[in-house]
Amino acid sequence: MFENIGQTLSEIFPPKPVWTVDKIPDLSGKVAIVTGGNTGIGKVTCKYLLLNNAKVYMASRSQEKADAAIADLKAVTKKDDIYFLSLDLADLASVKKAAAEFQSKETQLHLLFNNAGVMACPMEQITKQGLDMQFGTNVIGHGYFTKLLLPTLVATAKTTPDGKVRVINTSSNGHIGAPKGGILWDTLKEGPIRLKKLGPQSAYFQSKWGNVVFSDELARQYGDQGIVSTSLNPGAIRTELARYAPQWIMRIFNGMLNEADPFGAMTQLYAGTAPETASANGKYFIPWARPGVPRADTEDEEVAKKLWNYIDEVTADI
Repeated sequence: MFENIGQTLSEIFPPKPVWTVDKIPDLSGKVAIVTGGNTGIGKVTCKYLLLNNAKVYMASRSQEKADAAIADLKAVTKKDDIYFLSLDLADLASVKKAAAEFQSKETQLHLLFNNAGVMACPMEQITKQGLDMQFGTNVIGHGYFTKLLLPTLVATAKTTPDGKVRVINTSSNGHIGAPKGGILWDTLKEGPIRLKKLGPQSAYFQSKWGNVVFSDELARQYGDQGIVSTSLNPGAIRTELARYAPQWIMRIFNGMLNEADPFGAMTQLYAGTAPETASANGKYFIPWARPGVPRADTEDEEVAKKLWNYIDEVTADI
């Protein structure tokens, strides 16, 4: 499981960053979507995109929470170019509606941050379509959203000076704990097999492995059309994502956690905005804003194609 112990330790205890958020270039004219942008790493990502003149869509489930976050960001950044996009990744009909709503308002999309996620939630939780909540939200929901936005992404790439747009997929170093082969396919839908083979933590690890694999397959299929797809571990960050973690675990690890601003958002902002990462298609990044290497079996192209096709299968009737 631990193929690269040195890297794993350096992800937990990263060195002082060389690239920092003050190096984000001017993003005037760029349109961005940040899923889960109302809290934690997503909110900080929105903040720095705004500060550097991007137009930002905050894609979130709760309009009330998003409106509060948007009001706060406007006050902090003195920028107004941020908008709510209703998106519930655990309901594929909502995902389809969100993509259509965005495409009714915008003809361009330069930056897609697939940032939202759930972690270690109770196993009785499932998505609207009966999928495992963590895989359904973290992988299927984001995968479907990205696929629906592909026409806009490809069209945008054709109009940019460097011919590129970016899709940034937030994973975790937890992906190294995924089961052998990465995905237990018979656990992805509700049923006794899922509950027998998976627990909250193993389901999370499996979904984070899926994020890396989806990112890599997107890179393979659309890299020649200008889409730069990357994945990353944002680091050990203090966010609401750990709401389901046992309190004794949080007491042990609390001192190791870093603040979301700026550290939590730093690596995905590096992947999404730095000029030097425009050629990083298919790469994986680690904290803080460094190239890294994911678990070796994430490079399995047959599994990647199977995941790509699986997303098409479960969304075919939406």
